[in-house]
Amino acid sequence: MASEQSFDIVSDFDQQELVNAVDQAQREIQTRYDLKDTKTSLTLSKTELVIETDNEMSLSSVRDILETKVLRRKLSLKIFSYGTAQDVSGSRVRQVATLQKGINSDLAKKIVKQIRDQFPKIQPRIQGDTLRVASKSRDDLQAVIAFLREREGEIEIPLQFTNFR
Repeated sequence: MASEQSFDIVSDFDQQELVNAVDQAQREIQTRYDLKDTKTSLTLSKTELVIETDNEMSLSSVRDILETKVLRRKLSLKIFSYGTAQDVSGSRVRQVATLQKGINSDLAKKIVKQIRDQFPKIQPRIQGDTLRVASKSRDDLQAVIAFLREREGEIEIPLQFTNFR
């Protein structure tokens, strides 16, 4: 009897790469002529990124710079869940971007249903904020990975496939 093969589906990002991207964006903002006097600040914590600047137009420019730096660091833009821009004191604008890490239970159930509908012999299981997908055939597991990569546009978070054994 063949042993069972499995892999994990996770949603994670490299925190240090994000720190580096934010640092690069801050340096570029300080040297760019149109943003030099806006007193723009990027504040990164474990769960969110706060952008504070003078007006909506500079906020748009700052987001563009930040997203460019994030993409160059090979991170997905899906890690940011932007809130609405809020007016704060002194005619300044603040926007909070929540960092998405882990697969929430609703999305996990949706992915499990898609896998079960497409591949009846595969056993996907929800384990906290990850999914474990198991089968007797490695080829079936690779087909599941290909299936999920095709559906990447429909899923609002970046997915990685780890622990393939």
